[in-house]
Amino acid sequence: MKITVPVMIAIASIAALCAAQAADPTEIKLWPDGSGGDGAEKVSLFAHVPEAPAPEGGRPAVVVCPGGGYGGVVMSYEGHDIAKWFADRGFAAFVLSYRVAPYHYPSQLHDVQRALQFVRAQAAEFSVDAQRIGVIGFSAGGHLAGMAGTKVAAADPAATDPIKRVSSRPDFMILAYPVISMKDGVGHAGSRRNLLGAEPSAELVESVSLETQVRPETPPTFIFQTDADTVVTAENSILFYSALRKAGVAAEFHSFREGPHGVGLDRHEGTKIWPELLRIWLERSGFLKPGTGGH
Repeated sequence: MKITVPVMIAIASIAALCAAQAADPTEIKLWPDGSGGDGAEKVSLFAHVPEAPAPEGGRPAVVVCPGGGYGGVVMSYEGHDIAKWFADRGFAAFVLSYRVAPYHYPSQLHDVQRALQFVRAQAAEFSVDAQRIGVIGFSAGGHLAGMAGTKVAAADPAATDPIKRVSSRPDFMILAYPVISMKDGVGHAGSRRNLLGAEPSAELVESVSLETQVRPETPPTFIFQTDADTVVTAENSILFYSALRKAGVAAEFHSFREGPHGVGLDRHEGTKIWPELLRIWLERSGFLKPGTGGH
């Protein structure tokens, strides 16, 4: 099922679509007129909305950013599988298929900002609580999610595009084995090349090395990583967690001894507990109401 969303958000009835979401997520084009720049017409959200009615006050929501080294997008075990996990726990979950190489920064940042603004602008139609909209990202998608929380598009009440009238700031971030730094010797060389090109300036590298971008207003963050990951090393998560602590941002960091890169939800026995730890954190942090989280 594919939906084109014009700039003025002329969706006839999103509510009528929600019943079909569990089996057939709806594709929503975020830049149907190409107004987001080169390649923007390819950017989509895939909506997984629970069939059950939303509780009073609305359900939480999350934008899912799969990994892929900014050269592809792993839509299966870091995309739709994650969205289904959230939908089973009462979230409206939206998998973002964003621009990758040959498109470079800031296209990807604009895509995730647009996704969060879209969900917030359409909160009533999806029965979403506009103050409980988060972002989760894996690997390079973790970098994208981290940019969403550290490089926010402010609301523009005077904008002709209603989507731009709300802020892109996520209310929480979840980063799974994330790329954080673009600096030599720390981050992932392939992600850096695909995002920034072959010879980025020192200023550009600094501005997208997220350990340098944390501020007190950065959203509460949950991070998990494995020590055995040799693709995106734990130093990335450690740097970001340290920056969060220094800024006074509420954060939780879980490091598992075993597990390669790309463990997803349950692809390695040593990390299968992380989704339950996340559920507990979401409840404690007020983003998931107790008793609705499942196991």
